[in-house]
Amino acid sequence: MKDTLWLDDAKSALVIIDQTLLPNEEVFRSLTTTDQIAYAIKRLAVRGAPAIGVAAACGAYLAAKNALDSRDFYGQVREELAILAASRPTARNLFWALERMDAVLKAHPVPADAVAAMKAEAESIIAEDIESCTAIGEYGAPFFRDSMHVLTHCNAGRLAAVRYGTALAPIYRAAEKGVKLKVYADETRPLLQGARLTAYELCSAGIDCTLLCDNMAAGLMAKGEIDAVIVGSDRVAANGDAANKTGTLSVAVAAKHFGIPFYVAVPFSTIDPSCATGHDITIEQRSPREVTSMWYAKPMAPENVKVYNPAFDVTPAELITAMITDKGVFKPPFRF
Repeated sequence: MKDTLWLDDAKSALVIIDQTLLPNEEVFRSLTTTDQIAYAIKRLAVRGAPAIGVAAACGAYLAAKNALDSRDFYGQVREELAILAASRPTARNLFWALERMDAVLKAHPVPADAVAAMKAEAESIIAEDIESCTAIGEYGAPFFRDSMHVLTHCNAGRLAAVRYGTALAPIYRAAEKGVKLKVYADETRPLLQGARLTAYELCSAGIDCTLLCDNMAAGLMAKGEIDAVIVGSDRVAANGDAANKTGTLSVAVAAKHFGIPFYVAVPFSTIDPSCATGHDITIEQRSPREVTSMWYAKPMAPENVKVYNPAFDVTPAELITAMITDKGVFKPPFRF
């Protein structure tokens, strides 16, 4: 499988696989403007906290490159950074990457120097993403033994990063070591990231994968069919509370009830020290259409019905067995 996204500097483009078309079509798109990149993030053509961070970094560099001959270089670039920052509110890596790019911009008073430095910073963020996901795989693989049944929710695999992923990185690394795992992937309503993306990439990798509807997970646990749960997160608060795709909290509560370990795998950059607890995390509210009509030939709900559609929920730290990061494994009480 190719990388999920990369910088094509010769064509002044960010190249992404359009995840809205998976698993039926593998289409790679070249994005050359800030508006295109921001829209790709907003509509989830590129998604997953690490991949969003990389896209934002590349977008910031391309904005600077395109503004090099502008009379107000710094003002224009900062306007473009604001557009990228507004694309999604919850993912920590989006803001983490833009903060790094803005710091580089401020440190170079000559526009040409700023562009060169921002290119180097974007390339560093790409390389760091690959390294951090690899490290998560190494730290997390020992938690998984032969013949274990593992449940995951949403998609935190290769498609959520440049390559390798976060929550699926330990599964991939364990498989590379010859460990045979059976993975259950929640469908992940309403956008079906588990069905469209996790099942797609695990099947492509030759890993035993079974798809189930979200509301079937607790019943599977009750039957003793799940040995561990592992998920990613878009933002982790300083106390260990973790925001992940909506439905994760239900899985965590069920896992706690049945005594099943619940792991969260994230790069350290996803941990936000400015958020004391999960209550401080902004939760994105998405279009009602995703629930009522997006996947249907005809609307499946009354036209005038109200829709509650948060993109994320927050799993309290006390439900998390361990946080697997690129800097090691942390256990409650979390002290990052």
